[in-house]
Amino acid sequence: MLLPLQVGRSQAMGVDRRQRASAALCLSFLSLIFSITAFGSSYWCEGTRKVAKPFCSELRGGTHCIRFNSSGANASNVVQYIWETGEDKFVDRKFHAGIWYSCEELMNGEGEKCRSFISLTPPADRGVLWLSIAAELLYITLLLMGVSLMLIEICKSISILDGLKLNAFAAIFTVLAGLLGMVAHMMYTTVFQMTVNLGPEDWRPQTWDYGWSYCLAWGSFACCMASSVTTMNRYTKTILEFKYKQKKLERSLKAKPKTPDPEKAWKMYSGTIHSTSEDFMHHLTDMRSLTNPTALAELNNIPMAHCEEYC
Repeated sequence: MLLPLQVGRSQAMGVDRRQRASAALCLSFLSLIFSITAFGSSYWCEGTRKVAKPFCSELRGGTHCIRFNSSGANASNVVQYIWETGEDKFVDRKFHAGIWYSCEELMNGEGEKCRSFISLTPPADRGVLWLSIAAELLYITLLLMGVSLMLIEICKSISILDGLKLNAFAAIFTVLAGLLGMVAHMMYTTVFQMTVNLGPEDWRPQTWDYGWSYCLAWGSFACCMASSVTTMNRYTKTILEFKYKQKKLERSLKAKPKTPDPEKAWKMYSGTIHSTSEDFMHHLTDMRSLTNPTALAELNNIPMAHCEEYC
């Protein structure tokens, strides 16, 4: 009855390990996709920028421009009046920025104008931005290595010890990737805030907030850390299972009764018979001397078992 129970328990442990491996692989793969998408997009931060309306002309019309009171705008002797005052002379234009580009919509709403975000950052903060880019690249590289090791462990039929080695390296890579990703995201956030305060006048936003790429980047970090925790948990649980089985095997071997050595048992038996026969012959010698009054008394004291063994 014990053998089927042990087999069923080992099969259940194997299924649990495969499920944990599949969960860690899915989380790492999601983290890799999220990080690549966020790294290549330009929607880390979104907002609006207040821009003065241009003057309307006969060749270019539209609603986002300043109109005159008459059509003869080119006549020098005609007094022109502008009806827009205060906030009416400005228009809010949407923009979005990422690691590589910062794009702003055109005045007529047809298309966008993009500029390099690296050129917009203050010179004192460009080194931090390049460090952020390097950390993002290392983050993606380590994630890719971790996913590759997990795929090799799941797809190929390898031994348990080799699987544990791959599992340990995958856990190390994912943990390092998560730390680098966190540092990279924080550095980019600092650089963007410094650019908002010290950047060019024609770029500084009026209002801004974090976009979907920024949320995707931190979602990638969360999936990466969840994958690393799952992988480390699976590695630790496998090691503990091996130690438990080893201790259980040692206890079972100690609990088994030791079989006596046949040679030692025969020597003990022959020594007992020899000593018994010597005692019996000593009592017979004492009986021959009639002058010994205690001979009959000692003879009566001989155990019956000794007599039977001698016979």
